[in-house]
Amino acid sequence: MNAITDLNQLIASMKPELQDGSYVFTTVSGDIKEHLALNPLACFQESEGLTLILEQVQAERANITYEGVFKQITLTVHSSLEAVGLTAAIATALAEQGISANVVAAHFHDHIFVPEEKATKAIRALAALSESV
Repeated sequence: MNAITDLNQLIASMKPELQDGSYVFTTVSGDIKEHLALNPLACFQESEGLTLILEQVQAERANITYEGVFKQITLTVHSSLEAVGLTAAIATALAEQGISANVVAAHFHDHIFVPEEKATKAIRALAALSESV
């Protein structure tokens, strides 16, 4: 499977899919190995602490505080990590609808976390962007 770098091709074929589950972003102290039982979807070490993206239910079970609940939208196109402009195009389309976008790029796909209550509106906005190309 070859990763796509052409922006128009990426947008036209991104096929956004709303994933099951609700997610939260939180910061914890310590090393990732201390938090593996939480089964984090993603993590990133910052100077202020370890940021985890967790299923909301996992955070609540562990009594971990968080602000905001997000839904994950996966762009099913195999985007190259060297593609230019996809994140900007997505963020712009969502910003025009008043929707914040927290983008996580993984090896095969881009994943956008949007406020839970705006997930359906975000899917519509991304579908319209895809159809416009």
